[in-house]
Amino acid sequence: MSGSGAGREPEFPHAILRDLGTGVLAVDLAGRITYVNPWAEELLGRRAGDMLGRDSHDLLHRRPDGGPVPREECRMRAPLRDNRSLQQGSEEYFLRADGTTVPIIWSTTPLRLADRPAGLVIVFSDFSLHREAERRAAARTAALEAMTARLNLVADVSGVLMSGLNPVSQLRRLLRMLVPELGDWASVALRSERTGALERVAVRCPASPHRARRLQGPLPPLPSRLRPAVAKAMGGDRPLLLTAEALSDPQAPLAATHGMLFERLGGHSAVVAPLSARRHHYGMLTVGRTVDSPPFTDAEIRLLSDIGRRVALVLDNARLYEEQHNVAATMQRQLLAPLPQVDHLRMAARYLPAQSAMEVGGDWYDAFLLGDGMLALVIGDVVGHDLKAAAHMAEVRNMLRGLAWVHREPPSVIMRRLDEAVTNTSDAPMATVLFARIEGPEGGPWRLHWVNAGHPPPLLVTREGEARFLTGGHGPLIGMSATLHLGLTWPDAYAELPAEGTLLLYTDGLVESRDRPIDLGMATLRHHAAVLARRPGETTVDDFCDELLKRIAPSGDDVALLAVRLPEAGRGAPGDHSPPMPPQSSYSPAAPDRAAPGSLQEDAPVTDPTRGIREE
Repeated sequence: MSGSGAGREPEFPHAILRDLGTGVLAVDLAGRITYVNPWAEELLGRRAGDMLGRDSHDLLHRRPDGGPVPREECRMRAPLRDNRSLQQGSEEYFLRADGTTVPIIWSTTPLRLADRPAGLVIVFSDFSLHREAERRAAARTAALEAMTARLNLVADVSGVLMSGLNPVSQLRRLLRMLVPELGDWASVALRSERTGALERVAVRCPASPHRARRLQGPLPPLPSRLRPAVAKAMGGDRPLLLTAEALSDPQAPLAATHGMLFERLGGHSAVVAPLSARRHHYGMLTVGRTVDSPPFTDAEIRLLSDIGRRVALVLDNARLYEEQHNVAATMQRQLLAPLPQVDHLRMAARYLPAQSAMEVGGDWYDAFLLGDGMLALVIGDVVGHDLKAAAHMAEVRNMLRGLAWVHREPPSVIMRRLDEAVTNTSDAPMATVLFARIEGPEGGPWRLHWVNAGHPPPLLVTREGEARFLTGGHGPLIGMSATLHLGLTWPDAYAELPAEGTLLLYTDGLVESRDRPIDLGMATLRHHAAVLARRPGETTVDDFCDELLKRIAPSGDDVALLAVRLPEAGRGAPGDHSPPMPPQSSYSPAAPDRAAPGSLQEDAPVTDPTRGIREE
C-alpha cells in the first residue's frame, strides 16, 4: 500500500514533526536541547542553532513576570527525575528571544532509544490563543447572562403591567422589581390630566423606607421658567442622566422635581425615563444609585427607557379605557330608557354589561304605552359587543317603537314590518327580538299577546311558585327572512296572565355561558324564579330581579332583564276603593329624567290613577 511505503521513507518522521502545528523540543538526560522543530522556532522567536546544546530549563523556563523558576519546581523535568510516563499543564511560561514570555500549554513524555532512557520530549503550544478564546467565551457567556437577566426583568415587568391592577398599584409593584435590580431607589411622578400638577405616586428606597414614604404626594407648583425643562423630560424621546453634582445648583432645570430625591435618599446619579405614549405625556420614572453602586451603563439606560415606554402604554391604555367607559356609560344611559308607570303593574329592569366588553352591547329591553292604551314589552339582542352593536341596537329599538306606535296591528304583523325595515334600511346584523302586548280591562284579567323572533322564551311564574316557559309564537331572527327571501312568518301567541304573577323577559346571557349549556341554564332560571316569585306581597319586583341575578351569577355575555308583576285581581277596576299604590322606587339603571314615550317621570304625579289597560 502506498501509505505503508511512505511511512518507510527516511524523511517521513521529519515531515510529521515539521508540519505538526505545535512546538516540539527533545532534551537529553542532562536537560540539554537536542532537537527543535520549526514550530518551536516560530513560537519562541529563536533559531534552532541558538538552542541546541543549551540547558532547556535555564534558557526557556520563566515565571509570568520573566523571573527564573527554581529547577526543583520545574514540573516539565519530572520525567528526568523519576521516569514518569507523562506530565502536562497550562500554567507555565517560556522566554522568547525578544525578552517577552509566552504562556504555554504543554506535555512531556520520556524518550527511550534502544530500550534505554535517552531524555524527554516537550510538546507545547501558545496558550495565549486558548486564553483569548476562553476570555471571549467568558465574555459571551456574561453577555448572554446579562441579556437573559434583562429579558427576565422585562418579562416580569410586563407581567406586572398586565396584572389588571389599578395603575398606581402596578407602579408600586414595578418599583419593587426595579430596586435593587437596577438601582438603590426609584420614584414615579405622574401629571394630573386636569390640573397639570405633578404628584409622586410611588417612591421606593429599602435603605430609607420612611423617608421614601414622606416623599410621596403632590409636588409644589413649578416656577414658569422650569416648566419647559420638566415638560421636555416627560415628553422626550430619550431618558436623561442626572448627577447629584448638577442638581446641587437650585437653578438646575430639574432641581425642583429631583433635588429632594437626591437630598433625602442620597446617590451620585439617576436615570429619568419619560412616560410618554401616543402624544400624551404622563410623567417620569426615576431610578437612582448611591455611592456604593457603579454608574449606569448604556445598556441599563436603554433598558430603563424601554420600561418607561411600557409603563406609558399601560397608562395610555387606562386613559383610553376610561374614555371608552365614559362613552359607553353615556350611551347606556341614553339607550336604556326608564320604565313607564302603568296603573297597578309593577316593572323592573336590569342590564349587566359583558365582562370583556366596553360596558355596552347589543342587548336591550323596552317598555312603552301604545296609542291604543296597551302596554308594549320588548326584549332583544343584536349581534355584537361594542359601540357599533349598541348603535345597531338603537336602530332596531327605535324602528320597533315607531312601527308599534303607528300601526295598531297584531305583534306578528309588526314583527314582519320590522324585519323588512331592518333588511332594507339598516346595516344592522341579525337580531333576536321578543315583542309582546299586555291586554285586558282595568283590574284584569290580563293576557299576554306576543311573537318571538328567535329569542329565549318568556318565563311566567304564579304567586304559588308554578313556573313555565311560554314557548309559542316562534319565528326566524330579524334580518333573516326578508334577506334570504324565505317567506317565513311569526305566529301570534297568547297566554293568560294570573293575578300577582310575575312575567320575566331576559336575554340569553342569563341562561347560557361557556361553562353552562342553555338547557341547564333555563332549568336553573325556572327553579330560582319559582322560589323568588312566591309571596309577591313580601318581595318587590326589584328584589326579585336583584336576587335572581345574585343567585344565577351570569358571566361572560351581557344580560338584560325585564320583569312585570301583576296586581291582585280587581285592583284598579272601576269601583275599586283601595288606596293608590306608591310610585315605583326603581325603574332601570338609566337616567331617571328620561322616560319612554307615553310614560310618566318618576317624580311626576299620576294624573289619572284609575286609567286601566283597555282591551282590544
